Amino acid sequence: MTEIRPLADDDTLRGALDERSRAQLDALTAEVAEDPTRLGRAFPAAARRTGRGPLAGADGVLLEDAVRVALVRTAGRSLDPEPLLAELREVYRYGDSDEKRAVLHALSGAPDEVDGTDLLLDALRTNDTRLVAAAMGPHSDRLDDDAWRQGVLKCLFTGVPVAAVTGLTRRADRELAEMVQRYRREREAAGRDVPPDVQVVLDACAASPEKPKDS
Repeated sequence: MTEIRPLADDDTLRGALDERSRAQLDALTAEVAEDPTRLGRAFPAAARRTGRGPLAGADGVLLEDAVRVALVRTAGRSLDPEPLLAELREVYRYGDSDEKRAVLHALSGAPDEVDGTDLLLDALRTNDTRLVAAAMGPHSDRLDDDAWRQGVLKCLFTGVPVAAVTGLTRRADRELAEMVQRYRREREAAGRDVPPDVQVVLDACAASPEKPKDS
C-alpha cells in the first residue's frame, strides 16, 4: 500500500460534482480499485466524465487534477511504491499535458519511497508553465541542488510565479543568486523588462546563511 495525499478532501471533491459526475467518479474509482493497472485508461477519461475547471472550495486546484489524484490514491491502496511509480511513469509517458500535470501533483503528495525525479526533470525541460509549476512543488525536494536551481530559473524564464517553488527560502544560496544576477544583467542589456520575481529570489538568497556575492 502507498498512501498518496489528496489535492482536495473527499467532501470538497464530491460536493463539487453533480449526481451524474459523482456516479462517473465512483465507476472510475471502482475500475482502478479492481485493477490498478487500469489507471492509464482511467486517466484520459476522468476529465471527460467528471468535469473540468476550478474546484469550488479548493483554491487553485482544478477539478480534473483532484479527480485524477484521487484515482492515483485508489491505485496506491493496492500497490507498493515501486509498482505505483511504474504505473505513474506509464501514465506520464503516454498522457497529454493535463494528465502529466496530474501525475506531478500526485507525486507531490507521495511518500519518500516514491521517487519521481525523472518525471520532474522531464517537465522542467518543457515550456508548459503548468507543468513547470507542478514540478517545482513539494516533490522538488528530491532534486539535487543544481537541478533545483535550474528549476527556479525556468520559473523566471517562463513566468511561473516563484511562490510555486517549494523550499525557496530554505534552499536559496549564493550559486542561485549568481545565476539570477546573470539573468537580470542579460535582460537589462537587451533592454527587456526584469520580472519582479527576480528580486524575490535574490532577497531569498540574501537571507540565506551563505550570503551572495555583490552584483
